[in-house]
Amino acid sequence: MRRPEILAPAGSPDALTAALRSGADAVYLGTQTLNARRGAANFDEDALQRAAYLCHVYGAKLYLTLNTLASDAETQQVRSVLRTAVQCGVDALIVQDMGVARMARESCDIALHASTQTSVQTPAGVLLLREAGFTRVVVPRELERSELREICESTDMEIEMFVHGALCMSVSGQCLLSAVFGGRSGNRGLCAQPCRLPFASRGGTGHDLSLKDLSLLRHVRELAAIGVDSLKIEGRMKRPEYVAAAVTACKAALDGAGDDAIFDALRSVFSRSGFTDGYYTGNRGVSMFGTRQKEDVTAASGVLNDLQKLYAAVPGKYPVRFSLICRAGEPVRLTAESGGFQAQAVGEIPAPAQSRALDAASAEKQMQKCGGTLFYPASFDSDIQDGLFLPASALNALRRDALEALAQRMAQRPAHLFTQTETAVPAHEAAGEPKRYARFSDEAQIPREPAVDKVILPLYCGAETIARHAAAVEIPRGLFGQTQQVRAELLRCRACGVTEAVCGTADAFVLARECGLVPIMGFGSNIFNTQSLLEWQTRGAAGALLSPELPLSAARTLGGAIPRGVFAYGRLPLMLTRNCPQRNGKTCGECRRTGTLTDRKGVSFPIECRSGCAEILNSRPVYLADKQRDMAGLDFMLLYFTTEDTQSCSDVLRAFREGTPPEGDFTRGLAFRGVE
Repeated sequence: MRRPEILAPAGSPDALTAALRSGADAVYLGTQTLNARRGAANFDEDALQRAAYLCHVYGAKLYLTLNTLASDAETQQVRSVLRTAVQCGVDALIVQDMGVARMARESCDIALHASTQTSVQTPAGVLLLREAGFTRVVVPRELERSELREICESTDMEIEMFVHGALCMSVSGQCLLSAVFGGRSGNRGLCAQPCRLPFASRGGTGHDLSLKDLSLLRHVRELAAIGVDSLKIEGRMKRPEYVAAAVTACKAALDGAGDDAIFDALRSVFSRSGFTDGYYTGNRGVSMFGTRQKEDVTAASGVLNDLQKLYAAVPGKYPVRFSLICRAGEPVRLTAESGGFQAQAVGEIPAPAQSRALDAASAEKQMQKCGGTLFYPASFDSDIQDGLFLPASALNALRRDALEALAQRMAQRPAHLFTQTETAVPAHEAAGEPKRYARFSDEAQIPREPAVDKVILPLYCGAETIARHAAAVEIPRGLFGQTQQVRAELLRCRACGVTEAVCGTADAFVLARECGLVPIMGFGSNIFNTQSLLEWQTRGAAGALLSPELPLSAARTLGGAIPRGVFAYGRLPLMLTRNCPQRNGKTCGECRRTGTLTDRKGVSFPIECRSGCAEILNSRPVYLADKQRDMAGLDFMLLYFTTEDTQSCSDVLRAFREGTPPEGDFTRGLAFRGVE
């Protein structure tokens, strides 16, 4: 069985030390900006340089997180981080934004790892990432065992998987809850975790968006056998003791040691009512839910001292062979050799001995003192001329200098290349006023004469229904294990005359392309900048819905030729979840695919369950009918109907034709305030 790497989080220099001294094979961390844990201590340029050195001395790899959406205003900041990564010798970049990936691909030769925020769930999406230059994909936490195996068997890309740490209710990259509630975007690294607050489904736990922490440590040997290359530990916001405990527990599990003490300590240092493996084992439901209780917090104090011992000392990792040459009239020379690397230190000229002369035994005694370094003495050879004297302090300095030089040699990596690329992108020119695209949840909502430029219907409506309305088909964003069924239905759509498919994920894009449908990037594709538009245009997309987190003022300035639009009406899907919160209180047969979730203020959020996943919708719709002047320069506006009846849909369509001000409960969404 091939042994996968253990990949540890480092939100601070202390956590980095804990990870390396505990035996992590690789570490991931972020700079001060443009990473998904902006609230961690993180690393400035000097600290990143030091981190890269430490990782490489330890024989570990360093992956830099550049895994957030970046605006056009941050393009130079992205390029600056790329340049820094090249200078520091980073081994790979973890990226979410397809535009950032495009810039990285054009600017440097560092390996690209696709963040779990890319929402790729199937072999189809993995194929697109490979085409886009990625060498590794971080697969979703929501995969079941058979789905993971299908992905591993379908590709030669490296597969990375979270095996321990916090578990979000939403599929990664498909959550707007924090952004809509307070402007702090999870896609931008500032999630405020409102899901941990009370949200109740009828008969549920009262915290029906809060999952226990994930732990697959008992399954890591099976994961290795399936083909997982990297076992990832979540926790860049957590303390060094947690990092040390998680790495140690993962090592023990891989070795089959079954050390219950370290697993118990790991639960004590941080958990939310314990751990769950429910997605992987297919046991979804109420047992996966949990919150951080008082006893979870207090349990940490009893284990911290013991866990600190896991990384208190620098481990003796490499055997070193010393060779000392000491001759009259010549500077003394010490050579240190380990693992095929060699370094030499040169000292002072030895003096004639006045009393006791230097001999091999006394010199070797000083070479034995390698404590505080990664080296331990393996052998000692010497060529010492009789009658010479060298103080112990000089021998110690020689040893320190030789080991430091040896460490520097061992830390060296081939230099990466960086090319400053700033190709001018033409300003976008829209063809007239924005068109109106109307997405309906089902056929019954569609008014007799909708008077829109494009109708969009979900795949579950059926090929004949979609074709009857000359509609584009919307492919589900949650495709876990459903590739074959979805592909078959898309082929039926194509046979019925459907020509376009709205795709919220890379998985959907590839399936649409395979089935001969023209892809349009839809809700969930998180397009936030010009480079993303260019990337999807290059891959064959015929249009793109911009991220609802992007304010209209920024949306209007994006360059390139591909038609683009904005979310102008409807209840924003706040979360795409594979573990439906309603299952905490009722069965799927009882809920009939719809329901509500109520927050601590009594506000209700509709839930719609389709295609194996649930969507939690905002409590009130975005309404921009009277703000259409602010959409000038865009190609279309999306009217997204979910819970409305036919008459309500008709009223909204008329309001957008006439520019009518809103009535009733509504929101402007993020169209004017954007996100942090």
